[in-house]
Formats: sequence, C-alpha cells, structure tokens
Amino acid sequence: MTAEQLDEIFDKGEQDILPYADLAKAVRPGHTAKRVNVDFPSWMVARLDFEAERLGVPRQSLIKVWIAERLASKSR
Repeated sequence: MTAEQLDEIFDKGEQDILPYADLAKAVRPGHTAKRVNVDFPSWMVARLDFEAERLGVPRQSLIKVWIAERLASKSR
C-alpha cells in the first residue's frame, strides 16, 4: 500500500487504519529515553521512597512525574 492510498483511507474516515500500521516500529518523536544520573542525599531518597510507597508507584515514576509537573508549570 502506498502512502497516498493510506492517506485516502484515513481522510475518508470510513475504515480503521490501524491494521495497516506496524505499531511495533511506531515511535513518538521527542519521547526517546535518555539516561541521566542524579545523586540525592539519603534523607531525600528516604522521603521519595516513602511517598512512592504511599502512592503505590516506583520511585523513578514519582520523580519523573514531579519533574514533568514542575517543568509544565514553568512553561505556562
């Protein structure tokens, strides 16, 4: 199938285009992970662990959400 054919199916909106997509190769631009190392004082790690346990999420997820929230508030 050509890109033009897929565009036509999509534009008509009468048929689902997901069967034509290879989702295993799908990527979201700008969302690739980049590893960083950050050293926290032990008291901060303990507080992070406490809060993560309270919310039932991993520490890393908590840190990412909090940083994302802060960055979003700064860009407003």
